[in-house]
Amino acid sequence: MPNQNRLVTFTTDFGTTDHYVGTMKGVVLGINPEARIADVCNSVQSFDILDGALTIAQAYSYFPSGTVHVVIVDPGVGSSRRPILVNVQKHYFVVPDNGVLSLIYEREQSVSVRHITAEHYFLQPVSQTFHGRDIFAAVAGHLSKGVDADKFGDEITDYVRFAAPRPKPNGAAEMKGIVIKVDKFGNLITNFRPSDVPQLFAGVSAPLRMRVGKTDVSGIKSSYAEGAPGEVFAIVGSSDFIEIVTNRGSAARLCSADKGAEVSLAIPSAAASKH
Repeated sequence: MPNQNRLVTFTTDFGTTDHYVGTMKGVVLGINPEARIADVCNSVQSFDILDGALTIAQAYSYFPSGTVHVVIVDPGVGSSRRPILVNVQKHYFVVPDNGVLSLIYEREQSVSVRHITAEHYFLQPVSQTFHGRDIFAAVAGHLSKGVDADKFGDEITDYVRFAAPRPKPNGAAEMKGIVIKVDKFGNLITNFRPSDVPQLFAGVSAPLRMRVGKTDVSGIKSSYAEGAPGEVFAIVGSSDFIEIVTNRGSAARLCSADKGAEVSLAIPSAAASKH
């Protein structure tokens, strides 16, 4: 990627009631007053690396080529976990090495990961509790000015990554999954994708038989507005996960379900799909 005045984004679990995100933006602007800055989300669930991974994986590809993404969900701050700089085809990421980019590692064909060791790019002294300010934002500021990635440290291959939870067979006729996120509207985002149950999307009339907790899901609809008041149904959300929702209400409340709740999905048989 060519040197340029790169956009910097922030994805953190720092919230909006403290100074943390504003301070990091100040660091970037102090290094590069011409920097452009955008927030992805600063309300990632506290310490929840999977939630951070889901958040940045859904958003990063919509930003311009060359964008620098600062992603900080860092329960290991002050420990031996490494700061890393990740370069995929069109984007940079400045993150703690704790797996928060695991979904992006799965998606991208070309990934370069560097251990950030060039301390002259850090703010000094480096706080034990606020690496977001002293390391990650500072590195992002220099990257935004066009400093080459190889200036920050050597490439590594033993970076941390994890496999996101996937649905699993439960006998021949059922799959078990979980709710991986509850959004602001109370939609229950499951870890089922349409590709896990292609029978339901093959143009046949196989019914959806899905259950979360003790609540049965009525079927699949194409939009929220198609549901009747109080009806719990499924849609394929913009993130390409099957979501359990209700029209103008909270499916989480109606189903008494939260993140981690078990979701069962009956696999349509070939015979059933012919009727």
